[in-house]
Amino acid sequence: MDLIKILILSMLVNNIVVMRFLALCSYIGMTSDVGQSIGMGFAVTFVSVLATAATWPIYHYILAPLNLTFLEILIFILVIASLVQLVEFYLKKNVPGLYSAMGIYLPLITTNCAISAIAFENISNHYSFIESIVYAVGVSLGYLLAMILLAGIRERTKTSPVPKFMQGTPILFMETALIGVAFMGLSGLIK
Repeated sequence: MDLIKILILSMLVNNIVVMRFLALCSYIGMTSDVGQSIGMGFAVTFVSVLATAATWPIYHYILAPLNLTFLEILIFILVIASLVQLVEFYLKKNVPGLYSAMGIYLPLITTNCAISAIAFENISNHYSFIESIVYAVGVSLGYLLAMILLAGIRERTKTSPVPKFMQGTPILFMETALIGVAFMGLSGLIK
C-alpha cells in the first residue's frame, strides 16, 4: 500500500478519535488548553512511534516464529508502559510545566487504547515495518489534530454565549460531533 495513502487514511479518513472513538478520556481531559493538547499529542506521537518500532519486530521475530502470539497483549502493554515511563522521566526533568499540566493523563498513556490499537492493527493489517511506522505517525497526527481542533473550539466557547442547558458536557459533545462530521466529509478523499 502506498505510504501517503496509509498516512492520509490513518490521519484524516479513519481518525482514531472522532471516527473510531478511541482515546476519548485524554481527548476530553486534555483539550481545555491548546498548549496542553499539543504537548499530549506529541507525547502520544512519540510513544506510539517508539511502541510500533519495538512491538513490530518483537511480534514478527520472536512471538510469531515461536508460536507465542497469545502473549501479544501482555508483551505489547509492557513495552508501552516502559516507553511511557521514559517519556515521563524526560518531561519531569526537562519540561516540568507540561509534566504537571498533564497530571494523571501522562500515566494513562500506558493504557491509551489508541497506542494499543496502533500496535495491534499493524499486525492485523500485515503492514511492513515502514508501513507500520507511517501508520503510527498518521494515527498520532490525527489524534493531535483532533485535540488541537477541540481545544481551539473549547477556548472559543469559553467566551461565547452558550445557553445554560448546553454548558459543560453537552456543548463538548456537540463540538466533538461537529468535528466528526467534518472528518466524515473526508471519507471520499482516497478510494
